[in-house]
Amino acid sequence: MTKLKLGPLADDRPVKLTVELPAPIHRDLVAYAAALASETGATPVPPEKLVAPMLSRFMETDRAFRRHRAQEK
Repeated sequence: MTKLKLGPLADDRPVKLTVELPAPIHRDLVAYAAALASETGATPVPPEKLVAPMLSRFMETDRAFRRHRAQEK
């Protein structure tokens, strides 16, 4: 199996945010949680726990966003 972009999830205190996702994305999140559990040897996490780390990883790897943030500072 190829290495997934997400690793073990940090247990951070969350800020509540409510969003609606299309059913196919929810199914993919459930499948991703299962794949992550298989790769890390942990139990599958609820799909909503994947959203924040995925968004974080996406923003960390978006070069244009990083440049934009650097210019803001």
